[in-house]
Amino acid sequence: MLIYLVAGARPNFMKIAPIVRALQAQDALTYKIIHTGQHYDREMNDVFFEELGIPQPDVFMAAGGGSHAQQTAKIMLGFEELCQNERPAAVLVVGDVNSTLACSIVAKKLNIPVAHVEAGLRSGDMAMPEEINRLVTDSISDWFFVTEPSAVEHLRREGKPESAIHYVGHVMVDNVLYQADKLSRADTSDFETSAWKARQEGRRYGVVTLHRPSNVDDPATFTRIAGALKEIAAELPLIFPVHPRTRANIEKFGIDLGPNITLAGPQAYMAFLNLWKDAAVVLTDSGGLQEETTALGVPCITVRENTERPVTVDEGSNVLAGTDPAAILLETRKVLRGEGKLGRRPHLWDGRAAERIVEILARGLDGQ
Repeated sequence: MLIYLVAGARPNFMKIAPIVRALQAQDALTYKIIHTGQHYDREMNDVFFEELGIPQPDVFMAAGGGSHAQQTAKIMLGFEELCQNERPAAVLVVGDVNSTLACSIVAKKLNIPVAHVEAGLRSGDMAMPEEINRLVTDSISDWFFVTEPSAVEHLRREGKPESAIHYVGHVMVDNVLYQADKLSRADTSDFETSAWKARQEGRRYGVVTLHRPSNVDDPATFTRIAGALKEIAAELPLIFPVHPRTRANIEKFGIDLGPNITLAGPQAYMAFLNLWKDAAVVLTDSGGLQEETTALGVPCITVRENTERPVTVDEGSNVLAGTDPAAILLETRKVLRGEGKLGRRPHLWDGRAAERIVEILARGLDGQ
């Protein structure tokens, strides 16, 4: 029984990698990795897939950029042709990108069952394109693979059948634990991040990532956040791997980050993990990084007004600070004084979520 594993951007591959490894360990299901080409990423090379412990994609659709509608339409056209040429037993989508939405719609209209990994997450913010993608995908999926209790509750409230909701843990955590173990045995001397860490001479440091349009596309909001970061950097060296759009806006808006924030380019997965795993604090607006820091117990300050991953706040090492500079400073200084929350790794975030997913899919498809 053939399953299509859909990924469109670099973080998606980190989520499907544990599923691929779990599929390789059994013989009930076969798979093909479908790269929609939603994002072109120069870091997504042979070494990237080698680091993840998975083969190169079987299919590269080269959908490319464009508006949300253009990109979604191109992915739908390409994926429909693919499914008609070789019909899979099921389509598995991850997360909340346009590829997730596009491929789930195509599959469902062709009467191919859809499995959604990271189902049920909700921010309540309909201005986020990802929230729309989540809602639509979950409205037509057949299996809901859930990472945290809040997602179970959302799906129940939306009327999903209990038999279709599976609380399995988190594949992103599977991946970060796998990569951290590999990193502990790897030679990291060639990483740009290692050279920067060495220059800190054992002193504490912080890591920053910002890319959400609500934070970096609005000059007033970005200027306020930058002011808080500049003040933190007077007490703690910060390194900021900068998303290309964020860098363009720093220049466009004349954002002053001061002399104590090191701007770096986008990092490969292992080089970035090597950086943030040892940080005193991570300041971010990334959803995935909220979860990864919780998995490794690293203090995280989330620079957003909401989160679709509340378990990281309720149980983990994450604090939702919003974009008010005073709140960002307050929460960061708590961490630096040793008064930040310790948190714990949530239930089933044990590195075995992918095994549970594959077992449930094999059982479900065998019974059809």
